Amino acid sequence: MIHFILNPNAGTNSLQKRERIVKTLKAIPHSKIWQTERMNHASELTRKALSEGATKIIAIGGDGTINEVASVLLYTSIPLGIIPMGSGNGLARHLGIPLEFNKALQKALEGTSFTIDSGKWNDRSFFCTAGIGFDAYVASHFASRGKRGFLNYIYSSLILLFNYRPVNIKEFGPIFSFTVANANQFGNNAFISPNSDLQDGLLEVIRIKPSNFFHIIILGISLFSKKMHLNSRSEVSTVKSLTFHTTIGIPYHLDGESLLIENEKNLVSILPSSLLVVK
Repeated sequence: MIHFILNPNAGTNSLQKRERIVKTLKAIPHSKIWQTERMNHASELTRKALSEGATKIIAIGGDGTINEVASVLLYTSIPLGIIPMGSGNGLARHLGIPLEFNKALQKALEGTSFTIDSGKWNDRSFFCTAGIGFDAYVASHFASRGKRGFLNYIYSSLILLFNYRPVNIKEFGPIFSFTVANANQFGNNAFISPNSDLQDGLLEVIRIKPSNFFHIIILGISLFSKKMHLNSRSEVSTVKSLTFHTTIGIPYHLDGESLLIENEKNLVSILPSSLLVVK
């Protein structure tokens, strides 16, 4: 049986559109729909779906919802289908999954399953990107406003540009941002790591040096033109694992979800061929 896990609050869809989505899903034979009600609920529902013998789980929501479901499916034989409904949809975009609901649904139901790598930050999994610095502060500000959509990301970015201060990593010194990439983008076609490959068993680490306003504008252009790796403010390395030290309590993000650093010592690592996805 196919189990759908739907985050009804993802993205900026209207109540009417959400009702149409549920109606469409209910018409699919041999399926069951679960709807999330709070943070981490998607993980709980995924475990329930597995206990009921799910043969495929299809996550409907943003990268945060995808993260919760995928984290439970690591190293299982149950394929993950993705119907993107978030603000960024980074993993779906990297995989070439359509953003239009009906086309994504068809892919999730009829597409081919294959394995991809996952990332690990201490004890938490990520599938697209993770990091500290400017991007993490933007994710924190975005989450605190409670409003969704790309334009609200832009708003949070502009607000923070005028009072953001670089964060410090013991091994590298002050940085504007520090991103660990499994996929090639944050979402919304913001390509932080254009050459990242979900199946190469490697992570890209992108360190951006402290930058003035002019540098940041150029960085923004590089981000959306797939040239971040060519920008002189950006330093890229490829790793299987990396240990670094930073300040407890500063924001970090996993697949766009905002969290706070809990340990000075942090380990990021790759989990090769750990997740079965449908494309």
